[in-house]
Amino acid sequence: MVEIKPKEYWPIVYRKEYNVTFFGLENLHPFDSKKWAHIYKWSCVAARISEIPVVAIFPNFLVQRQYLRPIRFQVGGSRLAGKIARKDGVGINLGGGFHHCSKNRGGGFCPYADISLVVNDALQENDCNLVMIIDLDAHQGNGYERDFIGNSKVFIIDVFNKNIYPKDTYAETAISKAVKLDYFIQDYEYLTTVESALNESFLKVKPDFIIYNAGTDILKGDKLGLLSITPEGIIQRDEMVFKLAQQNNIPLVMLTSGGYLKSTANVIAASLQNLVQQGLVKPSQVE
Repeated sequence: MVEIKPKEYWPIVYRKEYNVTFFGLENLHPFDSKKWAHIYKWSCVAARISEIPVVAIFPNFLVQRQYLRPIRFQVGGSRLAGKIARKDGVGINLGGGFHHCSKNRGGGFCPYADISLVVNDALQENDCNLVMIIDLDAHQGNGYERDFIGNSKVFIIDVFNKNIYPKDTYAETAISKAVKLDYFIQDYEYLTTVESALNESFLKVKPDFIIYNAGTDILKGDKLGLLSITPEGIIQRDEMVFKLAQQNNIPLVMLTSGGYLKSTANVIAASLQNLVQQGLVKPSQVE
């Protein structure tokens, strides 16, 4: 008798279609529009959201194909990664994390509200009563925050540079634990602050599901995040969040969100490699 070994898969979601190309115009925005591939080794409305004004002159079918279609693939990836996480404990989307988009309005390179969709997917399951969003991107996650103002089933931790976009005071009312950083904070203070915020929050609640918005625009030299965290600091930050979820037996989905340096992809890849080495991300068996 031949023994058939079960197949394994890594809980990491990616498609080559994630990557945005727009005849070179994507280079007018500091965002690395092919970041997701590097890790893996209406028109006027789209222009405002993408922050590349010249996009407005292009026919809508081109905007759809070159810009919006790749983002829709990433949104699907976020929802799939969330499903994987709730089944197997961990899910990672190499894209997604469009935290400036609400169900009614996009902005800041975020045309679709994938985080809100992942939250709603989780809450529709009978055994999920509380979703925690841990948003460690340098910018305030005002999009999904606007969607969940007054919702007791969503606990939001948002650690962000208070001096930069979007400065949305109305959306802040949805934040359960807000940590407002000043310019150019460095590793020790940042990591200590994040750890304190997480520990304080877990003393208050124990969520059934965690959405981790793991922006890397906190990196030193990122001209939009304007913080001063090293690659090693990001690796430690991600490990901290994953360990907290594992120790509390809470499923976690990670979205890569913002990051505007060419070195960002390498930092994310190094962090994922560390999570694997630490046993925090493991392959699952196909049933």
